[in-house]
Amino acid sequence: MATPVGYQQFAAGAVDTAQGLTIPTTKPQRPTYAIITAVTQAIRWRDDGTAPTTTVGMPVAVNSPFVYNGDLSAIRIIASIAGAEVNVSYYY
Repeated sequence: MATPVGYQQFAAGAVDTAQGLTIPTTKPQRPTYAIITAVTQAIRWRDDGTAPTTTVGMPVAVNSPFVYNGDLSAIRIIASIAGAEVNVSYYY
């Protein structure tokens, strides 16, 4: 059973700057995975040490949540089109 440990919403509006997550560090333990959803515009992500661009990276369509179960500090997200918002729910 999943235990929620935090939520984050941020604007990934700049199409020239990839950004990481703000991972919760309080509560019973740090999260081990996250559900990430693009809102208003599509996004792209990478977790291999290279920042995504508007055309390179794993695409995420609007309102298509995905579960990220890797190193949460490694993921970087960028808007495919200006104006993207990202919702993140953290769990362990």
